[in-house]
Amino acid sequence: MSTELKVQVAIIGGGVAGLWLLNRLNQAGYDTILLEKNALGGGQTLASQGIIHGGLKYALDGNLSPASSAIAAMPDRWRACLQGDGELDLQGCKVLSSHYYMWSSGSFRSRLKAFLGSKALRGRIDALKPVQYPDFFQNTGQHKVEGTVYQLTDFVVDTPSLLETLAAPWRDRLFQCRDLQLTHNDSGTELTLDTGDAYVTLQATRVILCAGEGNEALLNGWEHPHTVNPPAMQRRPLHMVTVKVPHPAPPYLHCIGDSFGMTPRLTLTAHPCKESSDAQWIWYLGGELAESGMKRDEQSQQAFARQELQTLFPWIDFSQAVWSSFLINRAEPQVSDQQRPDNAYVEACGPLLICWPTKLTLCPNLGDSVIDMLDAQSLIGHDDSRNTLQTLSELLPTPDVAPSPWEALR
Repeated sequence: MSTELKVQVAIIGGGVAGLWLLNRLNQAGYDTILLEKNALGGGQTLASQGIIHGGLKYALDGNLSPASSAIAAMPDRWRACLQGDGELDLQGCKVLSSHYYMWSSGSFRSRLKAFLGSKALRGRIDALKPVQYPDFFQNTGQHKVEGTVYQLTDFVVDTPSLLETLAAPWRDRLFQCRDLQLTHNDSGTELTLDTGDAYVTLQATRVILCAGEGNEALLNGWEHPHTVNPPAMQRRPLHMVTVKVPHPAPPYLHCIGDSFGMTPRLTLTAHPCKESSDAQWIWYLGGELAESGMKRDEQSQQAFARQELQTLFPWIDFSQAVWSSFLINRAEPQVSDQQRPDNAYVEACGPLLICWPTKLTLCPNLGDSVIDMLDAQSLIGHDDSRNTLQTLSELLPTPDVAPSPWEALR
């Protein structure tokens, strides 16, 4: 059986980037569907820490880098969406912490980096008095909290609820397809979808690749007679650690260390612990710990993380903590010397738009770029898509939201 269908825009990849664009484009009048290979958010999105940040860690040397300047406006745009006043309505998304914090320990270099960052981001960071410290730094017994705690404009969202909120308005345009092939013809891009029982030929005027690390395989062998080669991808590998710990106050903070690098010594978030009677939170550890952790095996990485936490937070009992760790790759467009890209990335390659948001916080920036690019291309009017939606709904399931990485490990 073979079926031929048409759609104006097909997005491949159901992480936060693809779902964000699905909402923006349909609201802007573009007839758009989304195809996901497995489950929503199962790549980078649910492996992220959910931080909507304003560029602090790119300003710890006291300078406003292009990256910190590009990200500066993102928290306000996200907050508008969460209040129902932004470009998307995210009122259904749960916020885990309305503020994020930065803590410099008592060491000179740590205090200096935090001070320089606070000066560079004047107006977006406030030094707190001890009585204003978050609950995590209260009730520390005989242990005094050294250094300074700063409150940032950043905040933390619950990524599963973010995905659910983005998916809800357009579930009739979300399809799970475990295998597809891209080819080019005179009418645009042709997607051959393997539904198991049938091959479906889908003609799309534009295809947007938002598959993260999966973009590389989709672009393998892609050729178009009127375009240059598609952009190359780079991977930024990380060794993340999770800790299930019976402590009532969740931590949301950057711990600034003594290294000369700009990456925080430790970046901590906490996420609800499901189906557990002995712990309320899963602590999720990133930052320099995750970057340098690529040199350590799982056992060594977990032991190092435990030592770091016990050193930083001696008032917390980790004797009953449960540790795990796993590797993830952050997919990015290739940049010289493996530097971090400054903005969300989108490049037109014939009828393809190839995207890497690079960071969760930059999704509004990605949406702006894609909308501007499509508007400039003056796409022709589209056919009635009811037949396409009806046929695909009969042949392909709707993808669910993937479990968080620490849930998948159980």
